[in-house]
Amino acid sequence: MLHLTITKDKLMICLFFIIPPLLWSCNFIVGRAIRNDLSPVMITFSRWLIALMVILPFAHKYLKRDFHQYLQYPIRVIATAVTGVLSFSILVYSGLHHTSSTNALLLNSCVPVFILLFSAVVYKQPLNARQFFGLCLSFIGVLSIIFKGDLKGLLSLQLSQGDLLLLMAMISFAFYTLWLKRIPYTVNRLGLLSIQIVITLLGTLPFVLWESYSGGSQQHWSNDIYLAVLFLGIGPSFISYLLFSRCVEAIGAERAGFSIHLIPIFGVILSLLFLGESIHWFHMVGCATILFGVGLSSMQSERNSRSCQ
Repeated sequence: MLHLTITKDKLMICLFFIIPPLLWSCNFIVGRAIRNDLSPVMITFSRWLIALMVILPFAHKYLKRDFHQYLQYPIRVIATAVTGVLSFSILVYSGLHHTSSTNALLLNSCVPVFILLFSAVVYKQPLNARQFFGLCLSFIGVLSIIFKGDLKGLLSLQLSQGDLLLLMAMISFAFYTLWLKRIPYTVNRLGLLSIQIVITLLGTLPFVLWESYSGGSQQHWSNDIYLAVLFLGIGPSFISYLLFSRCVEAIGAERAGFSIHLIPIFGVILSLLFLGESIHWFHMVGCATILFGVGLSSMQSERNSRSCQ
């Protein structure tokens, strides 16, 4: 009986580890699939409006409890909302208009690279030799994906519009991650997410209204599109957040963070199955190089954190 209990616990932890990156990868797949039906602003607004309605029943008590803390850190709260929710969402959905979801998913792997780089540049955290080498390797992988393994493209710096937008999205999310750490952990993260969503909705609402009344962008709603947006609002925005939080509680933040590296793996498989996209050698080389570089940097960081304990 004890053996069955342990097995079930391990199974639940595996599900907490696997399901969030699977749902997050679906965000790129669905965003690419509905790119010609809804504008990036409309996808962003609709997705997070649904997410807010789902989250509020769970978060309202934390909103009341922590409201005075939001007022203590207004710039940090607004900055994380703009970078991690508003800008990241619009840039990703805009980029998916011009490049494949495969590229988007693989470029997602460079977020830890930017976090490490900006920590060194902005917050003056020193880089040792191993971290610097890992950083360089990861950038080589990023360039391999962006320029499709073409040295001529690299030398002439011919960036595609979609890849450039996605690169900006990853930079935005890296700043979000760094600034999120500067908000005390006494602020409940589910309540904080609700506030960030409200800021995002207020920021996108004028553009949604402009698109609706000026005819600047035509929205093509259908039953399939409603279901797609409903999935984005519940799956990648809510369920994944809850399960990832449980995963952090069960195995710790550092180990849970490695699940993010499953996003490109799941995403590429889904792109092949549902979008008919193809994977090329430069995708494989780029992703492997990024992950190897991140692994080198993380290994050294973990060793340093242990020596400080």
